[in-house]
Amino acid sequence: MMKYSAGKYRVAASITVAALALALSACGSRVGENTDTLAKSCLDTGSSEIKIGSLNSLSGTMAISEVSVRDAIKLAVDEINAAGGVLGKRIEIVAEDGASNPAVFAEKAEKLIKSDCVAATFGGWTSTSRKAMLPVFERNNSLLYYPVQYEGLEASRNIFYAGATTNQQVIPALDYLRETKAVKSLYLVGSDSVFSHTSSRIIRAYAAQYGITVTGEDYTAFGANDFTTIVNKIKSSGTDAVISMINGDSNVAFYREYKNNGLVPETTPVVSTSIAEEEVKGIGSEYLAGQFTAWNYFQTINTPENKKFVAAWKNAYGEDRPTSDPVESAYTSVYLWKNTVEKAKSFLVNDVLGAAEGVSFAAPGGEVSVNGENHHVTKTAVVGVVRDDGLIYPVWTTNTPVQPDPFLKTYPWAKSLGQ
Repeated sequence: MMKYSAGKYRVAASITVAALALALSACGSRVGENTDTLAKSCLDTGSSEIKIGSLNSLSGTMAISEVSVRDAIKLAVDEINAAGGVLGKRIEIVAEDGASNPAVFAEKAEKLIKSDCVAATFGGWTSTSRKAMLPVFERNNSLLYYPVQYEGLEASRNIFYAGATTNQQVIPALDYLRETKAVKSLYLVGSDSVFSHTSSRIIRAYAAQYGITVTGEDYTAFGANDFTTIVNKIKSSGTDAVISMINGDSNVAFYREYKNNGLVPETTPVVSTSIAEEEVKGIGSEYLAGQFTAWNYFQTINTPENKKFVAAWKNAYGEDRPTSDPVESAYTSVYLWKNTVEKAKSFLVNDVLGAAEGVSFAAPGGEVSVNGENHHVTKTAVVGVVRDDGLIYPVWTTNTPVQPDPFLKTYPWAKSLGQ
């Protein structure tokens, strides 16, 4: 049985002090740990309603991405309530704003658990915010459903990771560049975050295995809007491609500077790990057309489930609102919780944890199922290209779901990461 641990990796020395402190404080509990020592839940299962938390950045630099996650959670809840609720109870959402601030995320998580008495919480985006919340959920033995891809090397008994881990996003993106584009050099750029630093370590290990040169590596603060120096360095490096791990509204400045500097996707493509349809709309397709992004879902995926999902989304929020991978994962996470509760016939955390193995959902992007050992889900990896209409179209896929391997145990080259 896997040991759950959130602190099972070393963070690059250049990471911000605040992020490092959060990473080191986020020590996961172990399977079989005596949960009697944890805080008692105030969850009320005797009424006709059951509360869940929705915790997302509705203000600050990450609002450009996270508002849609909030809306996806609400769409799923509205559908479930219309169909009779969960175990006969109507779901009530208690919404909070994480304000793009990890400390606020931790504070609001504590409130949702202790004051609002929620059965589970859905949300978070950045890894720094997740790591700020993790000890709160573990200490109180409560559940967080996290909807966004992340850097891996983590597994907590109190978190379900509905987004991709590294071997379901970053590594497939590298496979695409190596196998399809014959890339021999990469430039790494990202927000100064846990995700970017950890992912870069993984990318460097992959590059060393396959003889790919890393021509440069730069990080910038959240909310940064001047990328002149970084883009000049990318241009002068002569790199074959760029991996971008930039988050939030900083993407607007990066891609505009990229194009204004004369860089084009035909000769220096960017593969982003955070640009989805919502961000394309905010940045402008004129700056992104031809660029690539690696996810597990795009609005253009042609499945019956996705057509139904897209129609429901646009009916709820307007024709001009695109879906995206985080939107789909957030929506899916609510249904995974519902299906697990119904399998357990209980809202109690330990009962839900005991029922999690193998729980599945026919998600818009394809069926996903929960791995009971590490609380991640199966995901089909997809690389897409942005087109002039502002949508992202698949150009490469793994075709079948990839089993989650958050600690990269099945990749011999990853042993150098010192997990």
